[in-house]
Amino acid sequence: MESLIVERKRTSETDFSYEICLEHGFDLLSGKVAAVKAHAKKICIVADSHVAALYLDQVRSLLEAAGYHTVTFVFPAGEEQKNLETVRELYCFLIREKFERKDLLAALGGGVTGDLTGYAAATYLRGIDFVQIPTTLLAQVDSSVGGKTGVDFDAYKNMVGAFHQPRLVYMNMDTLKTLPEQQFVSGMGEVLKTGLIRDRDFYEWLLKQKQQILDREPGTMARVIRECCRIKAAVVKDDPQEQGLRAILNLGHTIGHAVEKLMNFQLLHGQCVGIGTVGAAWLSMQRGWLPERDYNTIIQANQAFRLPDSVEGLNPDAILKATKSDKKMEEGRIKFVLLKGLGNAVVDRTVTDEELLGAIRTICRK
Repeated sequence: MESLIVERKRTSETDFSYEICLEHGFDLLSGKVAAVKAHAKKICIVADSHVAALYLDQVRSLLEAAGYHTVTFVFPAGEEQKNLETVRELYCFLIREKFERKDLLAALGGGVTGDLTGYAAATYLRGIDFVQIPTTLLAQVDSSVGGKTGVDFDAYKNMVGAFHQPRLVYMNMDTLKTLPEQQFVSGMGEVLKTGLIRDRDFYEWLLKQKQQILDREPGTMARVIRECCRIKAAVVKDDPQEQGLRAILNLGHTIGHAVEKLMNFQLLHGQCVGIGTVGAAWLSMQRGWLPERDYNTIIQANQAFRLPDSVEGLNPDAILKATKSDKKMEEGRIKFVLLKGLGNAVVDRTVTDEELLGAIRTICRK
């Protein structure tokens, strides 16, 4: 068993501390939940239909054996379900089940489940506690940690949301064994991004461990997840509500979210981040900040882990227009994340439409 602590204790408004547990199996889950929420009477497990078929009965049985009254809310799997209507249905379910502030939500699944469960927890009764039980690589290395919650709105990615830190993040790394290949690849988009923003050594280690990672070798994957959580926890601790530094976690996301929207979510989030990262790297190279060899390394890394480095069938001007609805706009300008070498991301507010369009054209294939 391994664990990390995500903690910030500076002001009363932003104090938080919670454990990230890396386990093989769910056996310790109920004890970890009891340690952070001993007085909860009821737990609502939220899962999509795919994950529910795999893990819901096991998790529910363990929590019930520990004395919790457990109910389940299962919604159809898919990014298109990450919306206010699903949250509304969850609100109605919680009201019918008479959930109170002392009770608990548990997000069992990937990023969609974690994001919408967290948002419901942030807003139901003005805020109740929740725990993250991520079952996908993307959720384990990124979305379950940091307290960003939200839903898509009219195809605008994560446009409605709130910052709401979980009480616990419990990762059963054995769930990676049942993860479909495309979902695993999507997770690697966020893994590579994490190394690129803060840790060149980790990024280069990932490339050397290519085969072990693709084989999902347990020891290697444990290190991948641990290092990603370590990096993200350090960033979140310093900037929990994205007032400055935390924005570097959005490397590849401005272009990536626009591609994701225009592709009607036919490409997964991590795949789009991979494409967006190539665009950001190209722009960084054009500014003289990123050596050409590093730019080529980023493309080769995408290819090594079966991530796309371009997209077909989209109009560059349409992608540029879609970036304008990105939630990272500030005073009409995008807070764009660029690279000054591998492992050194910076936030830049001076990227022009012409520069951005040039980057977009490099990732578009007709």
